[in-house]
Amino acid sequence: MTEIQRLLIATIDELNRKEKRDNRPRFSISFIRNHPWLFIAMYVGWLATLAVMLQSETLAGSVWLLVVLFVLLNGFFFFDVNPRYRYEDIDVLDLRVCYNGEWYNTRFVPPSLIDEIQHSPRISEEQKAMLNKMLARKGELSFYDIYSLDKGVAPLPASMSAPVPAR
Repeated sequence: MTEIQRLLIATIDELNRKEKRDNRPRFSISFIRNHPWLFIAMYVGWLATLAVMLQSETLAGSVWLLVVLFVLLNGFFFFDVNPRYRYEDIDVLDLRVCYNGEWYNTRFVPPSLIDEIQHSPRISEEQKAMLNKMLARKGELSFYDIYSLDKGVAPLPASMSAPVPAR
């Protein structure tokens, strides 16, 4: 294990611990706070469906199924899951990206990690010079930028979201 890899893993573990990223579902009402009108619209739609089912001779017997399904499916909105960040997920494009996103490109490393790299005697001067060059060009560095120092991968451009010029 290289020194940069060790420092990245330690930083990721610290982030996971501080942000309670453990892949466990936790009860939360953030959905209601973030999307109150959608939440109200769901209940209005459910009440309208219930009213139609109760008026129908054919569907009146299966109202219990509507209630059970609504309660079960609505329960998902009251739980948040904070996925764990893992060093092994950096630069891997598979189904985990759908769950975690590309956190390693969008999260910036803490300044303490950059200081540790710059002051570590186990990291080459060439890597430190590349780190300083990336810092000067980008300002803030993502986890992928630090990962690229160790793996020799070309770092991402300074502006990942730059518009593509029209042809």
